[in-house]
Amino acid sequence: MSLSLALNTARASLSATSTQIETTARNIGNAGQPGASRKIAVTTTEASGGAYVVAVSRASDSALYTRMLGATSNAADRQAVLDGLNRLRTGMGDPTGDSAPAARIGALGDALAQFANAPDDPAFGVRAVTVAQDLATALNAAATTVRTVRTDADAGMARSVVRVNDLLKQFAAENDAVVKGTGAGRDVSDALDRRDTLLAGIAEEMGVTAVSRANNDLVLYTDGGATLFETVPRSVTFKTTPVLAAGMAGQAVMVDGVSVTGADAAMPLRSGRIAGLAELRDRSAVTLETQLDSMALGLVQAFAETDQSGTGAPDAPGLFTDGTANLPAQATGLAARLAVNAAVDPARGGSPSLLRDGGINGAAYVANAGGQASFADQLQATGTALADVRDFDPAAGIPARSTLADFAAASTGWLEGQRQVAAGAADSEYALLSHASQALSNATGINMDDEYARQLDLERSYQASSKLIAVINGLYDALFQAVR
Repeated sequence: MSLSLALNTARASLSATSTQIETTARNIGNAGQPGASRKIAVTTTEASGGAYVVAVSRASDSALYTRMLGATSNAADRQAVLDGLNRLRTGMGDPTGDSAPAARIGALGDALAQFANAPDDPAFGVRAVTVAQDLATALNAAATTVRTVRTDADAGMARSVVRVNDLLKQFAAENDAVVKGTGAGRDVSDALDRRDTLLAGIAEEMGVTAVSRANNDLVLYTDGGATLFETVPRSVTFKTTPVLAAGMAGQAVMVDGVSVTGADAAMPLRSGRIAGLAELRDRSAVTLETQLDSMALGLVQAFAETDQSGTGAPDAPGLFTDGTANLPAQATGLAARLAVNAAVDPARGGSPSLLRDGGINGAAYVANAGGQASFADQLQATGTALADVRDFDPAAGIPARSTLADFAAASTGWLEGQRQVAAGAADSEYALLSHASQALSNATGINMDDEYARQLDLERSYQASSKLIAVINGLYDALFQAVR
């Protein structure tokens, strides 16, 4: 080998090693940064034997990354549903305690039975009214919780849409940098990291699929097939629902004018926080709302007064009424408006004895025409009606024919079942996300020990190349001395 060839080889090796050392230093500096991947200085060997750096690339694993994105979307979806169901459960009261609707309905039946056993004792009448008020208040509170959860889910969807649009704008900038840099042969590894981090953020809000094109360009689609990004971001829009009417679905999220949430969605989202919030707002909470309204309707019907005069007057509300005075009927279901009739409430000038005698709605509805203090027929009939098997709304999602107490217990069981399913799914998805993230980190992440060890090896190689250049320099000096 000639001295000039040896010198060129040593200089190329020195330059390549210097770039490799710089790359390991860059890795060490980025260690611990979210989304940072290991950078690799790719080297090749010239025909002359010298090494030089072709490009700086990054460690990647598209299969693991795709799996991590899917787990991110699924986990966010299930967590959104679980958080809402936990709030609904709190609003329904302890399912094993006295505050649950089934327990309160049972307590009302007991209070009526006690009053029927001693109809001449006004204290039992007062207690029956108090228990009825507690039941109405519990249903009011549960219905209010349902409405709050639905409203909050709607607002959460709006926040998610704002975040998606912001992330898409940032994604467009990074994607443009990647495409232009790749075409120009520049190092785009950091821009790729930033773009992947933004994509993971989008995946939290909605399920997303990425398709790669020339020059590392990416096209994004929702998991339902709607185009989310192609060269430029597509518009994601959502209008907060002004009034979430009882039993009605809210506004849909639109991607480029195509609905992606709701029963009529053209390309429905299958995962992501938005999908979970839409399910909570339009399905889970609405089903529970229907159950609560069915309970309230059953109570109104069970305690309704019937015409005693024979004139064919229609049934009229008895102990329980639709208290629409202070609530917008179009926005709330019957459970939110249920109230105890003022005619039997002593705190509002009413008389609990009307439960025994009838006549809440006037003389035509009086059952105890003689005014006997021992009259118990009306109370016994009401207790029987409360315990009767009746038909409920099939949309409630639980057996539509049962007693009020059994229906209320089934409602509690349904909610607990939904919550347990969501909790199990969330745990499973988070476990999968953890495993996928760890596997991706192992494959593409930065290991400080490995980087330090590699840096030491590269420093030794650098020193060797430097010594070789020094030796060649000495040989050149000797050669020139001999020539002179």
